[in-house]
Amino acid sequence: MAGWFVWQAHEFLATPPQDPGVAKVVAIEPGETFDHVARMLQAEGVITDAAKFRVLGQWKSKLAAIKAGEFSLATDMLPGEVLAAITEGRPLLHRLQVVEGLTWWQVGRLVEEAGLAGFASFERAVRDPDLLAEFHIPFASAEGFLFPDTYFVPRPRGRDAEPIVRAMLAAFWRQAGARLWPGGRPADAELARLVTLASLVEKETGEPSERARIAGVYANRLSRRMLLQCDPTVIYGLGPAFDGNLKRVHLEDRANPYNTYARPGLPPGPICSPGLAALAAAAGPESHRYLYFVAMGNGTHAFSTNLEAHNRAVRRYQLHR
Repeated sequence: MAGWFVWQAHEFLATPPQDPGVAKVVAIEPGETFDHVARMLQAEGVITDAAKFRVLGQWKSKLAAIKAGEFSLATDMLPGEVLAAITEGRPLLHRLQVVEGLTWWQVGRLVEEAGLAGFASFERAVRDPDLLAEFHIPFASAEGFLFPDTYFVPRPRGRDAEPIVRAMLAAFWRQAGARLWPGGRPADAELARLVTLASLVEKETGEPSERARIAGVYANRLSRRMLLQCDPTVIYGLGPAFDGNLKRVHLEDRANPYNTYARPGLPPGPICSPGLAALAAAAGPESHRYLYFVAMGNGTHAFSTNLEAHNRAVRRYQLHR
């Protein structure tokens, strides 16, 4: 009889469910018992016998070592390999690329489209006052602080976006904070000013060599109490429903708090997530006398020191194009 049990054990340990096998992604929730996971693995065809798999886990002292997360397994894996994967391996990570210049709702849509979390959950997280206070964000939302980067994250439990937003906020301070403010976090008012200005710079140009110059234009206009007249701020104030057609009525709407054609100074907050280069430009704007710039149609801008020269540039690069 003992020999029969030994043979059974050897047969279980040495024989995969299938050969060749198929790939399986299995999700283990926090707090799930070993027995529950074993039955799930059997149902998925990754192991052939949940009871024998439990004996293996007990023999290896792994009954309390199961990790939560998604795991990439296959039906041609041996039971020992499966046990090692769910107790010693790394959970499956998902790639999430967040480029510079996205609004919080655009990032939220990316997260939802990736199947990582729901949009409503993302919105709750970016407005969570406790999370904002934890990461020293001086606004009512995390706009401007969802640091552009490529993230590799596990799928959150229950499609809860909080861990993803937390990772982005941590990346802001780890990358921008350490490089731009090595002496310590700036005061809230200065932080708000810099990130807001950087978001305007980010939206106005994708040409790296121009970022500090455009930051200098805005600095000059602010020092002279001139209206910033920044189209992207108006568009941001129109919200996710903006259809891409910016009209004169939009530029004249004083009710839009982000309308820098009608309201002096910086807008009340960032209008996108600026990258490190735009943040650096806002922290160290170029010193010059330019007050205007206009797109030349090739990704760069013509800069002018006075309105007459600017109007000539507009006629040349915009009206006659």
